[in-house]
Formats: sequence, structure tokens, C-alpha cells
Amino acid sequence: MSTRSRIALQNNDGTFTSIYCHFDGYPSNNGKILLEHYTDESKVRALMDLGYLSILGTEIGDKHDFDTHTSNDRTDCLAYGRDRGDKNAKSDTSKTRAELTTLTDNCGGEFLYLFANGAWSFKSLPYGEKPTKFRKLTQEACQE
Repeated sequence: MSTRSRIALQNNDGTFTSIYCHFDGYPSNNGKILLEHYTDESKVRALMDLGYLSILGTEIGDKHDFDTHTSNDRTDCLAYGRDRGDKNAKSDTSKTRAELTTLTDNCGGEFLYLFANGAWSFKSLPYGEKPTKFRKLTQEACQE
């Protein structure tokens, strides 16, 4: 079972670049990793350049074998394009937050993380319910 999420960056022109992440999208995992390890825009941009992820790691890392990666002994991201060779696993661009939310919902995402103006925020997209509003991602939110 997986908890899908989408990780996004607001660009200078107001658009959003985002990637899908398949596993561990809860604030207690992906939220905490983003908050503690992806705190500057250059590293978030490098994450967007990596494309769709199976697993978000504390580091971008280098190309490695997709099938032998285990989250227990690795700290780097597991990417569909870089590590498995998938061609259609690049980042997506959205014009509005509403479009970004729809994109998250369409991939079965339960959480949407957004890096804008140097800070992380997030929202929940509970299955069958209306999405919550964005709120600041904090250590306390990562413990909920």
C-alpha cells in the first residue's frame, strides 16, 4: 500500500512545477523530509528536475538500480526516470493552485506539498472529501 503525494515549487512567473511521489506521502515522512532537507530553492529545483519519484530521500543521490533500492539502507531518492529509465516521468507544470490540486487528485495523491517564498506549506486531499486549505508545514504538523 502506498500514500501518494505531489511535491511542488512555485516559479517566479506564478506557475507551479511539480512531481508525483508514490510512497510515504504523509507529513510524518515526506513532509518531515522536505522540511528538514529541502530548505533552499536550488535543492527543490534539483528535486523537480529529477522527475517522478517512487521514494523521496533525504538527498537527491546518484543513479542506481531501481530494483535493489531499499528505503531501509538508502538515503537518496528513488526516481522513475533516472533509476528505472521511464521516459514519461518528468515534472509537470500547472498554471494555478486549483490546477495543481486537480493534478494531485488525479494521481490519487493524498497530500500536496508546496515550496513558495522560501517556505513549505501543504494540504490534505482526503479520498471522497473536499481538499483542505494550504497550511504551513511545521515540525508539529509532521507529528500529526
